[in-house]
Amino acid sequence: MKNKTALSVNVNKVALVRNTRHLGIPSVTRAATLCLQAGAHGITVHPRPDERHIRAQDVFDLAMLMQDWPGREFNIEGNPFHNLMDFIRQVRPQQATFVPDSEGQFTSDHGWSFPADAERLRPLIAECRALGVRVSLFMDPTPEQMALARAAGADRVELYTEPYAAAWGHASQAAQLQRYAAAAQAALDAGLGVNAGHDLNRDNLTEFLRQVPGVAEVSIGHALMADALELGYRATVQDYLRCINEAFQ
Repeated sequence: MKNKTALSVNVNKVALVRNTRHLGIPSVTRAATLCLQAGAHGITVHPRPDERHIRAQDVFDLAMLMQDWPGREFNIEGNPFHNLMDFIRQVRPQQATFVPDSEGQFTSDHGWSFPADAERLRPLIAECRALGVRVSLFMDPTPEQMALARAAGADRVELYTEPYAAAWGHASQAAQLQRYAAAAQAALDAGLGVNAGHDLNRDNLTEFLRQVPGVAEVSIGHALMADALELGYRATVQDYLRCINEAFQ
């Protein structure tokens, strides 16, 4: 039987709401705790240099919280050429996801490119691995890039899934799924683990996991938090876990 996909909850949007006032609510650590209690396998944050959502203190507070949840994973994502590496060196999360964002970028919208990015990424990947931190590279679903990502030292890739989400329910959906399946298989063949994330939701998640082989982890934030506003954290996390489970039945 295939291993089921892990769910990592991105809590950036909790911090975004909190930052609109000076009251400290909603609490990022409380949100993370409720998601973990509901069965989430990990917590993800993307602390950008402008701290428009996750702040440096949040990273340290969550790292402390995760010590009480052995077996769950803390994933810190961001651009390793901006502020990410300082967090990795201090916190040593289970996973670092390298994302090629510009400093003012609204949201992640493309992956790394190889061989162009290989030389500058290689020493930072090696440093993370020396610290005991698994490295995942945010990548477009391009099969021929996967072996090059592995050659640069990556442990995993995170497939950028917005094109699939945009095609959901349209004639191009099947073709997009084929793209992701081919990229995932190329990653697996190269010895990489496969993660996925961006605009995955309760509608499109199950079919993605049915068609794309070997997805070890999905990181979901915006849609999950939007659902949680209506359903609450516990019911929302449990419904995403149901979507995952259905893909493996």
